[in-house]
Amino acid sequence: MKETMSESIKEPIKEPMIDRKGDEPGAAGDRKAHDPEKLWYIDAHIHLEQYGEQERALIFQDIADGTPVSMLLAVSMNLPSCQRTRELYRRYPHIVRPAYGFHPEQPLPSEDELAELLAWMEQTVHEAAAVGEIGLPYYMRTEVEQAGQAFYLQPYIDLLERFIAFAAKHNKPVVLHAVYEDADLVLDLLERYKIEHAHFHWFKGSEKTVERMIGLGYYISITPDISYEEEIRRLAARYPLELMMAETDGPWPFEGAYDGRMTHPLMVADVVRHIAGIKSVSVEEAAAQVYGNTCAFYRLQPQASG
Repeated sequence: MKETMSESIKEPIKEPMIDRKGDEPGAAGDRKAHDPEKLWYIDAHIHLEQYGEQERALIFQDIADGTPVSMLLAVSMNLPSCQRTRELYRRYPHIVRPAYGFHPEQPLPSEDELAELLAWMEQTVHEAAAVGEIGLPYYMRTEVEQAGQAFYLQPYIDLLERFIAFAAKHNKPVVLHAVYEDADLVLDLLERYKIEHAHFHWFKGSEKTVERMIGLGYYISITPDISYEEEIRRLAARYPLELMMAETDGPWPFEGAYDGRMTHPLMVADVVRHIAGIKSVSVEEAAAQVYGNTCAFYRLQPQASG
């Protein structure tokens, strides 16, 4: 999630009105356009524990009813968030793939809190698909600096290094919140620890940084704002399809055709459709490639649905 994530880290988002329209792009009911024998999707980055109970029930019921989303890569914010994500994984082990970490767009943890989180992650590392969401606080730092105040980034870099070292120790992929100039600092750490599997979610950055990421074989994931953000469309055009995934970052809300609607994992089907158009390949080819990329990166067993 982006700028205002820090406002909602301690409690799950309250339940909004749920839009169940089935005749709009990306809606939960939009299944007829997809042949479930051919096209399958994975939401490669979703804050599942941040949804309200009604919303989650809707998502899992839609998957049970045949929505062609087979897995959800559920990231975490802090220790309570990790614990909630783990509960969802234990309830839906064939659908939820958990990632545990500490989101950077929030105040730093105390040393005791960090020690408790890392100890918990050690105990649960066998079930984690990745370490995440981790990274640097670009949006929070920008807001503080625009208000004329000093922001000390080094403690966040030190914190990120702790998690990257953890990932290197356990040979786990990392899920990264790192955009613009922060991405280069993160790349330095990844190279220092010889991290081979890095996923930059909802990435934005310079052409030079993009080239560096491609050279290192790092992955990005594209969100539904590809339908209305030219910056994201340019990134999708430049980045190799073989290094791309699709995500919603739900419950983060989107604009355009999605304005006012609950962010549903099936929106990744729209993402893939836009990627296919930009890459001048069929939707079937793009869907198969993006699905395969996600399975390979997160070491997932391809499957139909939960």
